Amino acid sequence: MRKLLSALLYTALLGVANLGAAQGADPADLREGEMRKLVFHPTPVATTDIPFTSEDGTEMVLADLQGRYVVLNFWATWCAPCRVEMPHLSALQSDLGGDDFEVVTVAVGPNPLPAMERFLAEIDVDNLPLHTDTRQRFARSMGVLGLPVTLILDPDGMEIARMQGEADWSGPSAVAIINALLDDPA
Repeated sequence: MRKLLSALLYTALLGVANLGAAQGADPADLREGEMRKLVFHPTPVATTDIPFTSEDGTEMVLADLQGRYVVLNFWATWCAPCRVEMPHLSALQSDLGGDDFEVVTVAVGPNPLPAMERFLAEIDVDNLPLHTDTRQRFARSMGVLGLPVTLILDPDGMEIARMQGEADWSGPSAVAIINALLDDPA
């Protein structure tokens, strides 16, 4: 029993040490567990200038988000994996959101505002935007097929990574990846 506890303690300390060493690390090297589905592009990929609708009803384009890292999530009220993922995105925004980083969510397809508000209320999420892409022009132009899809955009508005499917965006691996990006002086 003592050996088992020692092994567990050693493993936990090793994990904490690895996350501590994440500063200055290549973000792609920090992918563990379900974050291994996050694909970093060899070179940044240009995004679209096709607009989507901001939560205040005005048109918005990705260029409006430049100047910070963005985790851009495409979701819908009917998407069961989105229901699981959104609280993690909310926690990531609460923990790291600010001038240098933001989680931006865009509901794809016909998602009436009352349904979106009810969806987020049911999962106790109150800090993510209610942007929409009702006709899916924006999502299609970004190559979104299926939901959820999450992209990471650099401060120049270029796509640097993409994940198809849900993930724990508030877990240690995701947080280490975002922190490594924020710590990178480039």
